[in-house]
Amino acid sequence: MYMPTITEPKPFSIRAVIFDWRGTLVSELTPHGWVREALRRAGRVCDDVAVTALLHDIREAAGRPNRLRAPDGNTSYARHRETYYTVFRDAALDEELADALFDVDSDASLNEFAVDAPAAFAALIESGCKIGVLSNIHFDIRPMFEKARLLGSVDRFVLSGEHGIQKPDPAIFRLALGLLGTSAEETLMVGDNPARDGVAVDVGMPALLLPALTDPRRRRLHLVTNVVGSNGSPPREHLPYPRPGR
Repeated sequence: MYMPTITEPKPFSIRAVIFDWRGTLVSELTPHGWVREALRRAGRVCDDVAVTALLHDIREAAGRPNRLRAPDGNTSYARHRETYYTVFRDAALDEELADALFDVDSDASLNEFAVDAPAAFAALIESGCKIGVLSNIHFDIRPMFEKARLLGSVDRFVLSGEHGIQKPDPAIFRLALGLLGTSAEETLMVGDNPARDGVAVDVGMPALLLPALTDPRRRRLHLVTNVVGSNGSPPREHLPYPRPGR
């Protein structure tokens, strides 16, 4: 009697990894940290009482849903600035304090790279993976990668402020896939926010969610290289680190 052979579908190998930036590759200030640093820069009292009071005023003005997390708030520098300053005005903040808050929010030097980021990038490149960075951000973060000597390791940057779309819009994930030249099934999304980064699964991408990085000394990017290392197939290419000419 003939018995048909059931062929198991061949698993996809991970050929590219797309990272979120803030909270994933670099540390992110907590809301209290953001307010405290702004008060300090403005020469104001920045003790716990002052920080809590100001943060309460900002949150009340931002409303529910939080206007500072608007779905189009990072689609351009101008839109981001308008969104924040509208909330600051509604909170009755003076211009000096509003400027300090916005400056801190836009200061990439406050976002330190995870201590294990260089090693993770090197391991991914050695395994033949392309690397992308996909971020809801209103300014260019490439100089920070250059300063950290990681710019040459990144194949593509997809920044919301440059393309007019942001996570969780599925279109920005599809854009990143197109720029990397990889399919959804073979591209891993790594982030820290389920509501934004986790939407990658809606376009067919596997996703790895990590706890938000608030201390750059915390090591957790080995989880990414572990996933890629479990592909069970040889790398498609071996590239030096960093990649020249990127």
